[in-house]
Amino acid sequence: MKAITYRALGAARDVLTLENVASPRPGSGEVLVDVHYSGVNPSDVKSRNTKVGVTKPLFPVTIPHSDGSGVISAVGEGVAQSRIGEHVWLWNGQWKRAFGTAAQQIALPADQAVPLPDGVDMTTGAVLGIPGLTACYCVFSGGEVAGKTVLVQGGAGTVGLLAVQLAKWGGARVIATASGIGIERARNAGADAVIDYHASDLSAQILAANDGALVDLIIEVEFGPNIAVDTEVIAENARIVAYGSAKEVMPTVPFVPLMYKAVTLKAALVYILTPKERVATIQKLTTALSDGALNCPIEQVFALPDCARAHEVVEAGGRTGAILIKMAD
Repeated sequence: MKAITYRALGAARDVLTLENVASPRPGSGEVLVDVHYSGVNPSDVKSRNTKVGVTKPLFPVTIPHSDGSGVISAVGEGVAQSRIGEHVWLWNGQWKRAFGTAAQQIALPADQAVPLPDGVDMTTGAVLGIPGLTACYCVFSGGEVAGKTVLVQGGAGTVGLLAVQLAKWGGARVIATASGIGIERARNAGADAVIDYHASDLSAQILAANDGALVDLIIEVEFGPNIAVDTEVIAENARIVAYGSAKEVMPTVPFVPLMYKAVTLKAALVYILTPKERVATIQKLTTALSDGALNCPIEQVFALPDCARAHEVVEAGGRTGAILIKMAD
């Protein structure tokens, strides 16, 4: 089969190679998936790049990417034959494993291939593993949000846009922050109010959008730069769920103000959800998909030989949708 591989860390065009490799076989408890689309996420390009203190990959040969979608074509021992032919989406394809979804086929544990609801296409499926699960976990990990106010910081990004839609579907009042064309994107996704995050009076505008009341849940893309504003607008006994802090990786936390509000701080990393959390999040996401509540924007789809260019687009940032690799010619 054709696959993208790398054997050293470095720039995408220097280390990513298209080659023919042996097709995998499903082991006990596994399924074999014919991959239709592979999703390219920031974590995929970071793990391929040279890092401080890291000089070589974890595995002799790596096929990148954790997310994907496709059709189950074979099953291993212990897996029902009835699963053959299922349209599925994949999670943790290359998490602590050498061979991910940037290939025509992947073998992985059966529970990592989740049935796609009827009417949900393969491109959407390839966005669900990291962005979809992250958004869903951030919104619902603390319980239902009906009747609450949810602030989505960075509501026009891939995760943020899905979080806006999920929170609105869950019955929340949704306030989002964005900038430029992202303001209209977040508004079209269902946000009740969208505020430019560059505003000098951001906290005041957030509270005004909530009729002066503090907010119940904040979903945070940039914890470090935004924690001061978050501390001002969060309600007592409320939650801040952060899934990123790329601009300030060692932030200072205003502990005492947060303590006196009894705020719960939650760092979200969907790669290591507990089995109970994983099942609950997948079930919630599946229900939202079945209800037609999610639109997953796709910015660009690349052919498999152009995988290096796809990585470069993700690295450049500023995207308005997901970047996918299509396996078929």
